[in-house]
Amino acid sequence: MKKQRQIFNSIGYLKEFEQDFKKLLKRFKTLKEDIEVFINTQLNLYQKLNIDNSGVFRIAGLGIDNPPIYKAKKFAYKSLKGTGAKSGIRIIYVYYEEKDMIEFVEIYYKGDKENEDRERIKRYYRK
Repeated sequence: MKKQRQIFNSIGYLKEFEQDFKKLLKRFKTLKEDIEVFINTQLNLYQKLNIDNSGVFRIAGLGIDNPPIYKAKKFAYKSLKGTGAKSGIRIIYVYYEEKDMIEFVEIYYKGDKENEDRERIKRYYRK
């Protein structure tokens, strides 16, 4: 994945996220550009500027307190005209505040699956 403009100290991707991304990229051609916009706007607003537009929320019921794991529901996607921020693309990520690091866990299209892969999350982040 292409390195983003330096808003966060580090941005990482789980291998499974990269696989998910490649599959979705075949269907959604502007996804690379849309991810960059998402990082520079939505993640910057929520994690850096503490502005909540109800597009990102912490996932509850995982039994994992640290690191905090988030789901982004508002993801503006250029190719899905007319759907805007409610495109159906969902992104699961972790934010390590002390390291100022984002780690992308999962990306999926809501039309393909209803919810995040909780087993994947637990496999990587349960202590």
